Amino acid sequence: MIPVNGGDLHINWQKELARAFTSPEQLLQYLQIDATPWQPGFKARRLFPMRVPRPFADKMRQGDAQDPLLRQVLPLGEEFEQVPGFVTDPLDEHDSALPGLLHKYESRVLLVVRGGCAVNCRYCFRRHFPYADNSPGREGWREALDYIAAHPEINEVILSGGDPLMAKDEHLDTLITDLEAIPHLKRLRIHTRLPVVIPARLTESLLQRLDQSRLQVVMVLHINHANEIDDELTARLAPWRRAGITLLNQSVLLAGVNDDTEALCQLSERLFEAGVLPYYLHQLDKVAGAAHFAVDDNTATALLAGMLARLPGFLVPKLVREIGGEHSKTPIDLGLEPNRH
Repeated sequence: MIPVNGGDLHINWQKELARAFTSPEQLLQYLQIDATPWQPGFKARRLFPMRVPRPFADKMRQGDAQDPLLRQVLPLGEEFEQVPGFVTDPLDEHDSALPGLLHKYESRVLLVVRGGCAVNCRYCFRRHFPYADNSPGREGWREALDYIAAHPEINEVILSGGDPLMAKDEHLDTLITDLEAIPHLKRLRIHTRLPVVIPARLTESLLQRLDQSRLQVVMVLHINHANEIDDELTARLAPWRRAGITLLNQSVLLAGVNDDTEALCQLSERLFEAGVLPYYLHQLDKVAGAAHFAVDDNTATALLAGMLARLPGFLVPKLVREIGGEHSKTPIDLGLEPNRH
């Protein structure tokens, strides 16, 4: 079992959540950026609330309204545009197997551990997800665990959300213990962006609990730009890597953020320096309100071809899209000759 308070780092990450920016005016003032040209777009907070932790804001460039990290979180008027093909449920997730449990792939299930996130990315494919209907109480979690136990083909559980690390360490401890009691489970995967925006969330108590687990643990981070990886995040990830926890990253290809071969190569290099392997580069899920982030497939494949020319293969993520109802991610064909190295 883990300490009730989870240690000082546990307290710090919760304090950072409490003082996150929720006002675009305050964030731009903090970054010394004139808010006037952007003011009309701030109404988009009605569509999707704004939340930006200060440690993430500190990675943004002062005075630069086009900063790639700022562009991911600043509400814009383009979010009101209704674009054909962009819908509220792009992955057909709103009808779950049970409240809080999605069984999209044969051998894996996804548990929506927490509905909230530490940062609200404007391109989030779950910005319209009915979290209120997928937040089961203790009885609901029991039903989800019973479902997993009754399906021996399931060997991996993915903790997701929202962000699963929004849950306190004690809650995660209980959930992990319950999952460990299901004999056919082999792996536990944690999909999270919280350590990127508040590195203090990587508490020693949670690391110790995961290190003790019989399950193989994989943590999949969500990092879109090299500037998101600073010395603090790298230092805090090091003991997790030494403990044998597999660290992967998945990114989303975003116009005006990382739709550039140089930016993507820098991201892969910086990830590897931090002990994290590139995993997926996602084409944008077509969620209503995010069409201005879309990059067409021809551009996407050209960018990946540029990465293949410059990077070793293990630093090139798989270019994929997710299609509702499909049983796996769908690779995007590069259309390249098969004799490339």
